[in-house]
Amino acid sequence: MKKNLHVLALAASVFLMGNAVAETKEVVIAYQDMVVPWRYAQETHNLEQKTGYKVTFRKLASGADVIRALASGSVQIGEAGSAPIASGLSQGLNIQLFWILDNINDAEALVVRNGSNVKTLADLNGKRIAVPFVSTSHFHTLLALEHAKVDPRGVKIINLRPPEIAAAWERGDIDAAFIWDPVLAKVKKTGKTLISSGEIAKQTGTATFDGIVVNKDFAKQNDAFLTELVKLLAATDADYRNNKVNWKTDSAQIKAVAKWAGAEAAEVPASLALYEFPTLQQQASAQWLGGGAAKSLAATAAFLKSQGTIQTVLPDYSVGVNATWVRKAAAQ
Repeated sequence: MKKNLHVLALAASVFLMGNAVAETKEVVIAYQDMVVPWRYAQETHNLEQKTGYKVTFRKLASGADVIRALASGSVQIGEAGSAPIASGLSQGLNIQLFWILDNINDAEALVVRNGSNVKTLADLNGKRIAVPFVSTSHFHTLLALEHAKVDPRGVKIINLRPPEIAAAWERGDIDAAFIWDPVLAKVKKTGKTLISSGEIAKQTGTATFDGIVVNKDFAKQNDAFLTELVKLLAATDADYRNNKVNWKTDSAQIKAVAKWAGAEAAEVPASLALYEFPTLQQQASAQWLGGGAAKSLAATAAFLKSQGTIQTVLPDYSVGVNATWVRKAAAQ
């Protein structure tokens, strides 16, 4: 009998251990220094409260870093611009875009240093421009130069991450930078905007965006979690869109965004106003996850290949876009 009790106890122990492992719900989400409403949700830990998951947020310096982290398996979800997402999909990574974090619009811009004597894109010949390589700003730098018939080989384009751009600008090592906030706000203080991503999109018909991507294997096993994440993203964006008067410098929302993005609270409201944040309905529409995002990724990939940044372009980028959780969130 004792033996039987021992066996039963052991079996119960194994069963409980198995359940404990099965119920261990953890996720690592990579984010960048973009100034977006979602930062407030990070601060309030709403995602953890709604899902019961242990959520670790890991700040990375560029979209390329986020894609590398997803490839290595060190993160399961990550924020990146459309250029690094297109690059990752082109390399066959097991990821899918499931949320448009923002339409970049005028939130990224090419700023030239005061005294650099640069008044047009043609004046950039021989000048030193800093951009994070394989980023949306890198893509638009090359696209803007091509559209203006300026040979990129005559421009000294330097690969620097946002914090490195801020330091290089401070030292006077660069003449221009194509970047986003909070660094954009810093360089504007001693420079002038030559052109923005929004203006480049109007001229060329190719817009850029920031999105959130997920490892496909994680997505298959955590369907309900992703639906809750999308609902929270949508709710936070809606609160900003509908109550901008409450998102002021001394508010908890703006302080949280400043904290997580590494920005100055006084600059955050103006930074947020540069972006466009699609609604839940717009997310699933033909403009974004319903077709537009895949077309944008394809156009981005084709251009990156022409520049030698990537080697392969997929026949169809819709395989890397999934509106499932947006639709589920909208139905609830």
